[in-house]
Amino acid sequence: MIRLGYPTQNLTLPAGTNRSLRLANLHDKNKVRGLVQENIAGLIRILPWNAERGIGLFRMGQAMIPFASHPGFPYDWEEQHGDELRRAGELARSLDVRLSMHPGQYIQPGSLKPEVVERSLAELRYVARLFDLIGSPDSVLVLHMGGAYEDKAATATRFIETMRPETNVLRYLALENDERVWTVSEIVETASSLGIPAIADAFHHSLNPGGLALREALDLALATWKVRQQRPKLHLSSQDPEKQPGAHAYSVYPEDWGTLVEALAGRDADVMVEAKGKEYALIPLGVEL
Repeated sequence: MIRLGYPTQNLTLPAGTNRSLRLANLHDKNKVRGLVQENIAGLIRILPWNAERGIGLFRMGQAMIPFASHPGFPYDWEEQHGDELRRAGELARSLDVRLSMHPGQYIQPGSLKPEVVERSLAELRYVARLFDLIGSPDSVLVLHMGGAYEDKAATATRFIETMRPETNVLRYLALENDERVWTVSEIVETASSLGIPAIADAFHHSLNPGGLALREALDLALATWKVRQQRPKLHLSSQDPEKQPGAHAYSVYPEDWGTLVEALAGRDADVMVEAKGKEYALIPLGVEL
């Protein structure tokens, strides 16, 4: 069985989980608290809407707690919002909706710059702590490996050495291939060294296949999820024809969906559809809104 999901906001309701503010305004405690409450309320609205339509995945916005990892965050967000997050987690579990989060391109534990590494770890620890409060053990923290810094082997070693002590982050972490640098086989190798799973992004793989057919890439990535005894997670999107290679389209083209389904060959998977159309992008894939 294939379950589908989409990221960060629902355009129909409308509701979202990624409301943020400028860093210069982070001192405004009331504003920050209000945004966090809006994000959590958005999640609580979205979850039953998804479940009613058989949508089993949802990716929360990285700004669920805006600038939570910044040293200037104005209050104890865990104490302030812990009960609300626990209630949201209980709701997600009762509805069987799997939650995830995907820190952006600036989160690079394999960086050569110590300050980038420290900021990256702080952000990853924030996500792990948020998942702890939500209390859903199948939640996934999705991460790209970032740049190669002209030496992939050294960068992978540095990434592994940096992440190995981060046991609470590793409980949720899964590595994803990208469209330019790291292939599925490479992220599988690094993930396996850390004892964590790998996510195959079919669109990125089409741009950076590393000599593997999609079926072969899925064979590698799907097997890594046995370490957690969880349903494998994949990503799917299509190329925006009016933008540079790697830009996501509003929806998913039928041929891209068909290619993924054929490569899965009947295997179970949770597929996050990364399209600008959010829930509307699931309609061509058989979801009735």
